Amino acid sequence: MVKYRSTMKIHDQGGKRMEEREKSSTGLEENVAGFLCYLLGFVTGIVLLLVEKKSRFVKFHARQSTITFLILFVVSMILGWIPVIGFLIIILSLILWLILMVKALRGERYLLPIVGRMAEAKTER
Repeated sequence: MVKYRSTMKIHDQGGKRMEEREKSSTGLEENVAGFLCYLLGFVTGIVLLLVEKKSRFVKFHARQSTITFLILFVVSMILGWIPVIGFLIIILSLILWLILMVKALRGERYLLPIVGRMAEAKTER
């Protein structure tokens, strides 16, 4: 899994280093908008994908969220009725959801093995 950092500007004010994150076209800092992409799964991913105009960081997380959680939603609809498998899908989805939100909030462009590469390829265009 590959990690990238979001863009930050570093200022030196009175001997103190101040980090300033880039803003997305939504008016939010990139890391906060990336976090919001995962908050309600594919729903917020789709919304931010439609709203975001300039930040490749936010577009990447919106695409990764949309693809990942749509796949998990479909898989859980198909296999979720099987007691043990359904429970495992829910637990693994919850863990993945938390990890992706934390990574985005830290400003990391965290690529999932297959979905991350797909999202990155679409974002680079």
